[in-house]
Amino acid sequence: MSELDPRKQRILRAVVIEYVVEAEPIGSEQLVQKYELGVKSATVRNELAEMSEMGFLEQPHTSAGRIPSDVGYRYFVDRLATIPSLDSEVKGKVTEVTGRSEALRSLLIETTKLLSRTTHQLAAASAYGDVHLQIRHVIVTALGPGRALLVVVFNNGDVENRMLELPADLTLVDLGIINEKLPENIQNKTVRTVSRMKTPTVSENPEVKRAFSHIFSQIKSIAKDRLRSQVVVQGEEYIFAQPELRRDAGLFQSLISHLEDEDRFAESLSNPTDSPQHFSIGRENELEELRHFSILRQNYTIAGEHAGTLAVIGPTRMPYESTISALQYFAEAVGNMLTKMMDPPESSK
Repeated sequence: MSELDPRKQRILRAVVIEYVVEAEPIGSEQLVQKYELGVKSATVRNELAEMSEMGFLEQPHTSAGRIPSDVGYRYFVDRLATIPSLDSEVKGKVTEVTGRSEALRSLLIETTKLLSRTTHQLAAASAYGDVHLQIRHVIVTALGPGRALLVVVFNNGDVENRMLELPADLTLVDLGIINEKLPENIQNKTVRTVSRMKTPTVSENPEVKRAFSHIFSQIKSIAKDRLRSQVVVQGEEYIFAQPELRRDAGLFQSLISHLEDEDRFAESLSNPTDSPQHFSIGRENELEELRHFSILRQNYTIAGEHAGTLAVIGPTRMPYESTISALQYFAEAVGNMLTKMMDPPESSK
């Protein structure tokens, strides 16, 4: 990405701020009247043309003003944005919402509702499954020819049951071998570890091998389910109110279709970097249906460990500075509350 001189930086910042508010192309006269740029309209017009050639701005129509490009927004976010402190009234509301001792999903629903109302964008949250959850016991009980019950007990007391179809000629002796081998390979391992394991070889008997493979795949499926992210989305009404989507209903429908595919949406919310913060702007998004939008992601932690992500999704024309400020504050508040929920005061233990 090219570097801009100070004057071009001031002009780019002004274009971004004005376009966020107006949602219409910005001309040189408008900038000269509202900002102390120290140059005349003709000079600003030349600067706008140069920045368009450099890829920071776009001109929707020949006679129109300029709008920021994805590259322009990226430059603004990385180099020009100043992140304000969140309004004290909003901080109070965040404290009220996150201060209630509620279940995780309820907490994320209330938090994303408030985050959406604060930013006037779509807000989302993902919560990772418990990667530290361990399998304490596992046993397979015969129910009749070809049928059995798989019971998995976790160290938090949860129990998962699944009905299994097994070879009809599998004997009780064969099932005994399987019940001996399962604890050896699985007991006291975390669900994350089990979800990534290859099926171990436990016998040369083809019927036992086939039955064990089927049972082990079911246990891995249970482990993966326990790791599956919870996803919460709030604020569709705000995203539809944006001028870009009112003009092009197809954009809105494309986004809503993406939201309805929870697994795919959870993947797009995930942070692909080691940084606690990650933004993807417009065409930086890999999925075609998201290339007219920006996704601002902020991880939240429980006792210092990454536990999930809060995100704000909106058109590339969004107020990045205030949105980033809100996102950072909300993520910190959620992490603090969840840490307290996981580690209650000594008096309540």
